[in-house]
Amino acid sequence: MKITICGSIAFYDEMLKTEKELQLLGHEVKLPPNEIEDDNGEAIPVQEYYARRQSATRNDTWIWDRKEQAIVRHFDKVAWADAILVLNHDKKGVPGYIGGNTLMEMGLALYLKKPTYLLNEIPQMSHTEEILGMKPIVINGVLENIKKIDDIRNDRS
Repeated sequence: MKITICGSIAFYDEMLKTEKELQLLGHEVKLPPNEIEDDNGEAIPVQEYYARRQSATRNDTWIWDRKEQAIVRHFDKVAWADAILVLNHDKKGVPGYIGGNTLMEMGLALYLKKPTYLLNEIPQMSHTEEILGMKPIVINGVLENIKKIDDIRNDRS
């Protein structure tokens, strides 16, 4: 199955580990890029870009240009996939954190009729109702619980 990994860039190391585990299970995997071009056109690690973005102002236009590009490119990866896997680890004191970008990606997957898997339980957040309405499949940290598309369709019919 083709799977796109979604989640906060703060979880990038976990994304790389999960990518390898999914590949060993026979899946094709896409995830966010490991580098972003800075304002000088130089490639920087995505974690460095994430750190710079946290302190950026509205006037740091290159930051927001790259953010727009990253959103569109990741939407393309969601469209490519058969399903998405959300790595919803603990962040900001929230167990199972799902941020704004990931919520948008989940919404796109819903619209495209692609299943959404959550690695961990649904978090208690301001947008919990929206997450529940998308009916994600919680796999409780067990990647082998990701089912083939035909199995999912049969389960939901």
